[in-house]
Amino acid sequence: MNLVWQRFTLSYLPIKEYLETSYLRRCLVGLLHSWRQSSILMHCGDSIAVLLLSMLYALAPFVSSSLVGVLLLACVGFWLLLTLSDESAPASTPLFTPIHLLVLLYWAIAVVSTALSPVKPAAFKDLVVLTLYLLLFALCARVLRSTRVRSWIIILYLHISLVVSIYGLRQWFFKARALATWVDPESPLAQTTRVYSYLGNPNLLAGYLVPAVALSLVAIFAWDSRIKKGLALTMFTANAACLVLTFSRGGWIGLVVAVLTAIALLVYWWSVEMPPFWRTWSLPIILGGMIGLLLLAVIFVEPVRLRVLSIFSGRQDSSNNFRRNVWDAVFEMIRDRPMIGIGPGHNSFNQVYPLYQRPRYTALSAYSVFLEVAVETGLAGLGCFLWLMIVTFNNAFVQVQRLRQSRSVDGFWLMGALATVTGMLAHGTVDTIWFRPEVNTLWWLMVAIIASYWTPIPEDHSQNVTSSHGKPRPS
Repeated sequence: MNLVWQRFTLSYLPIKEYLETSYLRRCLVGLLHSWRQSSILMHCGDSIAVLLLSMLYALAPFVSSSLVGVLLLACVGFWLLLTLSDESAPASTPLFTPIHLLVLLYWAIAVVSTALSPVKPAAFKDLVVLTLYLLLFALCARVLRSTRVRSWIIILYLHISLVVSIYGLRQWFFKARALATWVDPESPLAQTTRVYSYLGNPNLLAGYLVPAVALSLVAIFAWDSRIKKGLALTMFTANAACLVLTFSRGGWIGLVVAVLTAIALLVYWWSVEMPPFWRTWSLPIILGGMIGLLLLAVIFVEPVRLRVLSIFSGRQDSSNNFRRNVWDAVFEMIRDRPMIGIGPGHNSFNQVYPLYQRPRYTALSAYSVFLEVAVETGLAGLGCFLWLMIVTFNNAFVQVQRLRQSRSVDGFWLMGALATVTGMLAHGTVDTIWFRPEVNTLWWLMVAIIASYWTPIPEDHSQNVTSSHGKPRPS
């Protein structure tokens, strides 16, 4: 059974053997290497890539989607230039991982979906956008293998998110005007301020802050000095408070899932150093305390109570009723094109959905990441996406085990990325802000962080990784 799981999660995929015999790699990688040797700028190629990524993640919350697209295009173009002009690295260099393979497979399914789409021009436009995001993942996974670069990008994002959160908190104290009807006008919460900061939408802001909460939580333990730990605690408090004040129910779900995942991983990280009692009961005590605080907030804080209870009110809540009607139409779309979908992207969705929509329930997306993937690329795309998530989670946990053995501080950032992915998926179950540039770029950054830790594991050393006490057996 263990062998089947290892094969399914591609734990021992013979990537080295494949790369050694790949004609595509031989023909493309290093094609422009002679030009790169004579170029002054390309000697600093990876540094330029880091600069482009820094600009992307520093400006994403403050600028238009069009400018984010331009920065994406610049990052992807430079990745292509780096790849074509790269020195022909040995096949043992772990630049291609099982996660890369499944991302490539998902892209191939999207290409087939585009070719068979009933709205090919719209699907092709969105295929280009999807390709940009996937190649952004490839660039991030390449440069983030450097510990210094990884730390720099994470620190940059945390400082930018702190600025975003502080402005959101300011909106709460000064009662910012809503830019749209985000709450049922007949609801008791109709006059409640929902912060949106620079992103213009509270649900989008919540999705943007889920990674910030998880990463700032682990930063409390990753950073060494008291000043840095105090800064991380400030970031965590501001990010979590601002996310709560968005009153985004999906964002709250993502927040709870991300924090609980991070706490579980942190307890696992220190479990080998704990006395037997705390090794057994620390996680239940912490989780029980958090659940108790949540219950107290629901009981005594009226806006929180009303917002949480609306989750379970079914069609009586206008937002729930809207989603249910959209989902009914989406299920019909999936039923009519079950295997390969209608083609990737919101342009395809916007052209096909009106044929299925209920009267007065216009929608720009399926309001669920999993349903959106299924309607765009069919069950084939959804299966590949779920496989990608399983392989990503498995790879992350295996590497957490490895770093736990060496007590490397890098393990905290990996746990933060893993907690972020779970939180964003939980949020994405009931919303599709995941596809917006400000959030989607962060999603692929988190997946790239996990991929950047990947190291080939020899099959005959599998027992070292899965040892129940986290200690390698003597050879």
